[in-house]
Amino acid sequence: MSEGLKREYQLLEEIGRGRFGTVYRCVSSVSGQFLACKSIEKVLLSDSIDRECLDKEAKIMQLVSGHANVVQIYDVFEDENYHDMVIELCDSSDLFDRVSKRLFSETEAAGVMSPLMEAIAHCHSRGVAHRDVKPDNVLFDSRNRLKLADFGSAEYFREGRSMRGIVGTPYYVAPEVLAGRDYNEKVDVWSCGVILYIMLAGIPPFYGESAAEIFEAVLRGNLRFPTRLFHSVSPSAKDLLRKMLCKDVSRRLSAEQVLRHPWIVNAGGEARTVADLT
Repeated sequence: MSEGLKREYQLLEEIGRGRFGTVYRCVSSVSGQFLACKSIEKVLLSDSIDRECLDKEAKIMQLVSGHANVVQIYDVFEDENYHDMVIELCDSSDLFDRVSKRLFSETEAAGVMSPLMEAIAHCHSRGVAHRDVKPDNVLFDSRNRLKLADFGSAEYFREGRSMRGIVGTPYYVAPEVLAGRDYNEKVDVWSCGVILYIMLAGIPPFYGESAAEIFEAVLRGNLRFPTRLFHSVSPSAKDLLRKMLCKDVSRRLSAEQVLRHPWIVNAGGEARTVADLT
């Protein structure tokens, strides 16, 4: 890690490891606050594109920081060998760990989906698409507050200007990304729809034995609600899923529209009417 980091923070134990670097728990020498440090060895970066992505991640995090449901960034340090980011510490289990253990009630699922969509809507209002929303990147702090994390695949967008590039994770990536077409920020809404489906059903909506099979299923986008899994799921929840996992991007809800859907407004309870928000 960089010398600048060592001067201002004391590194503690390792709490995570990725392709290029390591995440440590650390403590501020000034405030005594416990935080996390993502330390990346530059020698492991394969080319200039990786370095550009690293710089972009820090800048994007600084742009979207300040929202209660987005992981905050505190400091960035860099020298010849290391690129270090000091970020908010989320030391509770992530959403991947939670969904792998049990099904969620509709009320519990809405309790996750509402702050997650608040975070997504905030990013979109700042002209940022996350592009890799998945349970592993949905963290919780010590007070169980949801925090959207890992902006390594995030990209800027502007009104009327689309994005390109195949990024994301099997199961959660939107079909227009896999098709190689231009796409917009609604790819994040699709990914959140997949998360909601998994919380309620325990399985992903588009499944395969390999990445290629998963991608084929996503591209077909044939959304089903098997009776054995959805017999107790409300019509309002299914309506929201249809409108988030809609292949026609022009009819797919925006993040703001998801937040106004009756199922979200009623915190997972059955609404009397389902508004047509398309």
